[in-house]
Amino acid sequence: MLYNKTQWREALEKGASVYYFYSSDPFLARTAAEKTLAELAAATDGEVTVLDGPAPSVEEMVMAAGTISFFGTRRIVSMPNLQPASCGEKDLEEVCDVLASTENATFVMFSVFTEERGQLKIGKQAKKLIALCEKEGYAAQMVHPGPQQLRALLRQRAREQGTELSENAAAAMLERCGQDMFLLENEVDKLAAASGYTEITPALVVEMGTRNLEADVFDMVRCVTSRNAARACEMLEVLLRLKTDPIAITAALASSFVDMYRVKAAQAQKLDYNRVYKDFGYTGKPTRLQISGRNASSYTLAQLAACLEVLAELDGDLKGGSPTAPDVLLQTALCRLAAAGGRR
Repeated sequence: MLYNKTQWREALEKGASVYYFYSSDPFLARTAAEKTLAELAAATDGEVTVLDGPAPSVEEMVMAAGTISFFGTRRIVSMPNLQPASCGEKDLEEVCDVLASTENATFVMFSVFTEERGQLKIGKQAKKLIALCEKEGYAAQMVHPGPQQLRALLRQRAREQGTELSENAAAAMLERCGQDMFLLENEVDKLAAASGYTEITPALVVEMGTRNLEADVFDMVRCVTSRNAARACEMLEVLLRLKTDPIAITAALASSFVDMYRVKAAQAQKLDYNRVYKDFGYTGKPTRLQISGRNASSYTLAQLAACLEVLAELDGDLKGGSPTAPDVLLQTALCRLAAAGGRR
């Protein structure tokens, strides 16, 4: 079940004894659990016992849940980063029995699973735990918010800091930092302090905001696809002066051109962005393929395939100890990529 704020709130009001959050994004899963712990602690003055580790023992759970709270309220047991696959089948059954039968404690847990082609890889053990938690309390998958939701979350974060953040400034932060929630929240906190806790303006974001490699390479690709190789090389020079790894730059370039190739191939088959987004497991970046489609408009599918060969050759040269300097290899590749387009 996907996270639903109303259902989560109802579970809190009913006094559910189990809360379980899971996601491919550690930040989302952890934040949901921490928010639940804060709500429970505020409502009950309950004490929180933390059981660290991927698979706390049944004995630890029973002891934590069975300890009498100093305040005479339900004890709250936090089990961060739980990994059901680390439990044996019998052990997991016993864990589920404890979760279902304990009356004087509330359990709050979260897990992080890998993702493949847009789907969480949830094993048999985890599915059993999710089913139990849905029955006894509340369990939800945390999914990455879209750009509009992210902007709203950033503005809320700024308000919590006593600072104003305009819609345009929030959009500028997303463009510069990508959609890493941990990075974005840290960025809001940093810029709020820099503003004197008054207002984070678009100008302040540009002047003092962090840029990640993906955002820099995104701008570089935009120059390349516009056949402005000179400007792309200037941007490359800045990255290299900042000691950015040439192999990491190449990987980011390849990722952008792979997106463009996928979109172009889909268009040739008369498939829409949503089909590509789903088939290749894109998450958290709903507008990424639309932008890739615009960037790919000046290339044919064959030209994009040739660009991927250029980048594969570049990667091999950088990793294979080519006698040519990395900056020269990268500049040459950017010029070849720009020259490849422009013909239908």
